[in-house]
Amino acid sequence: MTTEVRRLRNYINGEFRDAADGRTIDVVSPVTEEVYATSPLSGQADVDAAMEAAAAAFPAWRDTTPAERQKALLKIADAFEERAEDLIAAESENTGKPIGLTRSEEIPPMVDQIRFFAGAARLLEGRSAGEYMEGLTSIIRREPVGVCAQVAPWNYPMMMAVWKFAPALAAGNTVVIKPSDTTPASTVLMAEIIGQILPKGVFNVLCGDRDTGRAMVEHPIPAMASITGSVRAGMQVAESAAKDVKRVHLELGGKAPVVVFEDADIAKTVSGVSEAGFFNAGQDCTAATRVLVHESIHDEFVTALAKAAADTKTGQPDDEDVAYGPLNNANQLKQVSGFIERLPAHAKVEAGGRRVGDKGYFYAPTVVSGLKQDDEIIQNEVFGPVITVQSFTDEDQAVSYANGVEYALASSVWTQNHARAMRMSKNLDFGCVWINTHIPLVAEMPHGGFKKSGYGKDLSAYGFEDYTRIKHVMTSIED
Repeated sequence: MTTEVRRLRNYINGEFRDAADGRTIDVVSPVTEEVYATSPLSGQADVDAAMEAAAAAFPAWRDTTPAERQKALLKIADAFEERAEDLIAAESENTGKPIGLTRSEEIPPMVDQIRFFAGAARLLEGRSAGEYMEGLTSIIRREPVGVCAQVAPWNYPMMMAVWKFAPALAAGNTVVIKPSDTTPASTVLMAEIIGQILPKGVFNVLCGDRDTGRAMVEHPIPAMASITGSVRAGMQVAESAAKDVKRVHLELGGKAPVVVFEDADIAKTVSGVSEAGFFNAGQDCTAATRVLVHESIHDEFVTALAKAAADTKTGQPDDEDVAYGPLNNANQLKQVSGFIERLPAHAKVEAGGRRVGDKGYFYAPTVVSGLKQDDEIIQNEVFGPVITVQSFTDEDQAVSYANGVEYALASSVWTQNHARAMRMSKNLDFGCVWINTHIPLVAEMPHGGFKKSGYGKDLSAYGFEDYTRIKHVMTSIED
């Protein structure tokens, strides 16, 4: 970590710029709690400039061939690999994530995802042309939607930026993307890399706060707004976008149930659950946060999970033995701590439940048992290294408990019974159901939820199609 305070800048129309009015935001290290950079606090003039640049660049980028867009994205992927260590350093400074895990768990999938969308650019599918009325031929065109206003979160600043800009650019759109005000460094570095490859105005980065994001969504130029964030933020974006009927793409969080039946391998399940629950300090919308265990193995499972939590280490980014780093910011530490402080009397903290150290936003791996379905910590997203455990009596109750929250992003089932696994995958009301695993993602498969987890898909051909519009062209074939 460096003590030098750097100045980060917006990237608009191929140039790095300060905010038009000179305002800045202090960027704080979650490891040291010290200011390590300042970034622009972009206002309306900056939003106008970025949107106008993206709009001016759109016609030429739209008219490039899929092969040309593929070539550009492949160059970006190669450049990210070449600058991997710089990206890792920026992301670790942003978030406090372990350097080794960022190198192994984030750079490879990011590069793979960009390459996937590079290929997807050349494989848009649709109905074949045909005569559905005598003397007339119908054709379906897939076209880019236009300028995309995109807001990325602070839990995976680099990877979520890739999930947003890669499909948008592949489809022929231009982009204005805003990183979180707490994690702008890696996105600004991405702009430096991407700016050497793409034409000016195609990719733009605006730093700022919630008001900056609000101004982006309310701006008349973008045809689509995409956000990964809280339910509250998503609802505000949807309401704002409705005023001029913008397309909206929302990924708003989760409360993933992990349903463990009596025939599950306890050791294997505990290992998988603890890894998927504590990875990235639990700051993951798909994290294995809410474990439902059959009553016959509940006590044994809780004991084993508490031991796994006690054996899990959090600490400094350069410590190769840590499983995760700090929470992202002071507000998040307060939120996670608050859930534990407000636990009802019937709850029991089996492990953790405390801040670690007196500097940085570190929180111990935590397991809480004895909970009821309507408890706050069961119903609301904690977004920290906290795993709750409930017991159930039968399959119907397991489904009822699992579905009994407002989120519907991801879930998992742990059982050796194939028929039961298939029934559960049908009955669980979540966008993803893992069986005997939890958290793996691949570029070819969609990521997105239902209910208050939002709508639209990231990754996959479905995510690519979200950034296109469908046009019907009908022509007479009669002389």
